[in-house]
Amino acid sequence: MSEVRGNAQTDIHPILASRWSPRAFNAARPVERSKLIACLEAARWAPSCFGDEPWRFIVCDLSQDKDTWQRLLDCLTPKNQEWAKNAPVLMLACSAAQFRKGNPNRWGGYDTGQAAISLCLQAGSLGLASHQMGGFDSEAVRTAFDIPADFTPMAAIALGYRADAGILDEGFRNVELTGRQRRPMGESFFAGGWNQPVT
Repeated sequence: MSEVRGNAQTDIHPILASRWSPRAFNAARPVERSKLIACLEAARWAPSCFGDEPWRFIVCDLSQDKDTWQRLLDCLTPKNQEWAKNAPVLMLACSAAQFRKGNPNRWGGYDTGQAAISLCLQAGSLGLASHQMGGFDSEAVRTAFDIPADFTPMAAIALGYRADAGILDEGFRNVELTGRQRRPMGESFFAGGWNQPVT
């Protein structure tokens, strides 16, 4: 299996350097319950504004409940369904629009993202792969999983063990085998003012 490497400008932790979003998942290998719970625990301990924990994750484990897993798969865009059908765990991350006390929480989406990346980094540390995606029907998931109006479906997440890129069609396979790239640091990180690159 080929490893996709990024273009980090300096040494970073291997868990961060090796994190990426593959599409080739091993459909024949379920995620052990202990590893899944560890991933959820990592998300649970993510930071959040006022410790409000605005995230909710709907977890659909094919080995535990095929019907709910299929329901979430059916809500993904057709292109995402093509590869996500091999992921043994599908999840949906949702964000609260309000704090527990009822005030608007404009940081809910940010904090839910922190919980999601915590989950994905824990997955990587356990030898699992994850792929977050925005390609799903928000209204369909609301209906399928009775999501309250004051929560926003933010991302679907595929989780499982990697498979060889050869299982993918040619278009996805080419993406799978292409190295990751990021903009140079100075284009995104500024020293003391807008467009003043960190060097």
